[in-house]
Amino acid sequence: MRFTRALKTVAIGFALTASIPAFAQGGGRGQAEEMKKAETAAKAQENLKTLGTDITPKLPPATVPADPQNIWDLDLSSGGRVRIQLRPDIAPAHVERIKELTRQGFYNGLKFHRVIPGFMAQGGDPKGDGTGGSTLPDLKAEFNPMPHLRGTVSMARAQSPDSANSQFFIVLLPRMQLDKKYTVFGRVIDGMQYVDAIAEGEPPANPTVILQASIDSDGKPPVTAAPPPPPAPAPSIVPTPAKKPAPKKK
Repeated sequence: MRFTRALKTVAIGFALTASIPAFAQGGGRGQAEEMKKAETAAKAQENLKTLGTDITPKLPPATVPADPQNIWDLDLSSGGRVRIQLRPDIAPAHVERIKELTRQGFYNGLKFHRVIPGFMAQGGDPKGDGTGGSTLPDLKAEFNPMPHLRGTVSMARAQSPDSANSQFFIVLLPRMQLDKKYTVFGRVIDGMQYVDAIAEGEPPANPTVILQASIDSDGKPPVTAAPPPPPAPAPSIVPTPAKKPAPKKK
């Protein structure tokens, strides 16, 4: 019996010794480095499980489903309504600012004060000279990967990245050099022909006006420009007959 127990003890001890990883035996510097590498690899595997196997950066979608709560309507004096899809998924603070000012009636009656052919049309300044804004504080930049394509709507700013307030611009032709330097917050989805018709100039001689800005879900009907007054009647070209002199008294 004692001999049998001794054999079992030796067998268990051998099994425990064999189960120890080879790199843990001996205690040398090389073995310690191997252990550290194994721990790092294990942590990396754990992180991959947490984050998912796809570690490539995900870009926002180029388009999103039309949502009346995120469609900005601009009724322009250049002829009709421009509909802009707002993107709170990429610029939430800027979209919220646009909605807030729009519902205050801030944009109604403002001019497009800077319109450069083949580049962009800029508006949203109550002063009309590019130096004005709302009474709300300036916004922190929300630069994002969306490109400045034709119809892109982006926020104007001063030299500081965090100086956008109320002014915006609509891109007429692609300008990729603006990417990640200005906050894109939307894109025209209907009525681009009315954007193309905005009067050009810095400032324009007869600037195009935002007759009404509204959020589509608020259900405001389009506002059109008042018809011009009828022209004054042309002067008559028929000469008035001369009065005959009164007969002389005898």
